[in-house]
Amino acid sequence: MKTTEIFNKLWKEYTERTPSAQKIYDLFTDKGNIVFNDHVAFRTFDDERVNIEVLATPFIEAGYEEKGDYVFEAKKLYAKHYEHKTDKNAPRVFISQLKTKEFSEDLQKKVSALIDNLSKEDLNPKHLVFKGRLWEQPSYDVYEKLMDESEYAAWLYVNGFCSNHFTVDVNKLETFSTLQEVNTFLKEEGFKMNTSGGEIKGTPEQLLEQSSVLADKIPVDFKEGTKEITSCYYEFAFRYPMKNGELYSGFIASSADKIFESTDMKLQ
Repeated sequence: MKTTEIFNKLWKEYTERTPSAQKIYDLFTDKGNIVFNDHVAFRTFDDERVNIEVLATPFIEAGYEEKGDYVFEAKKLYAKHYEHKTDKNAPRVFISQLKTKEFSEDLQKKVSALIDNLSKEDLNPKHLVFKGRLWEQPSYDVYEKLMDESEYAAWLYVNGFCSNHFTVDVNKLETFSTLQEVNTFLKEEGFKMNTSGGEIKGTPEQLLEQSSVLADKIPVDFKEGTKEITSCYYEFAFRYPMKNGELYSGFIASSADKIFESTDMKLQ
């Protein structure tokens, strides 16, 4: 699958579960901007059947290569980011995974059981990023037990394999020159920002500033009944030039750590 096909398919699925992203995209284009995508992020478990390398398969086949890796001690996550070898306008890809062995035996068993029940067809690496939740109807009791240990695990249990967020490349917006201007515009339009760790994560000295709106909430049909749970969110990134004049292309772990919290039900 070509790069444009991959991201068009991902965007379609992402906006279906994240209506606010399409609204924000349209607000930018209505003001005369062409919206470019800085990166797309995915979440998964460290099980070798669904880990980072597995989810990265369609991107590697489309010409991507690994560029950096990151550790999140508090949330017990590991991540890698990928960039296209030749197409500098292609979005970066950021994939994180939960380090399940650092959690309770109960959580480990729950995660293994979810994946054990999937078929080989379900686990096809070429298609996994498009699949969403593959396991049976979720239980709210299981969701709450996972939430006690890891918001990330609980989110993944409900949402499955999908784009956790897309990211607007603020550098390429024509009618905004700073991330602060973008945030002000979004708040004026009624969107709630993720303020965990500050509204803007990162600094010019770190060469990357990021912000995000809080995740949408969607009705989830649990075994115990329907409840509204966070789905996905839209992020905004502004990059600064390095000494060689090129824009910084990596990520800041301490900033990403707070961006992750955009899906946290406690912030809603």
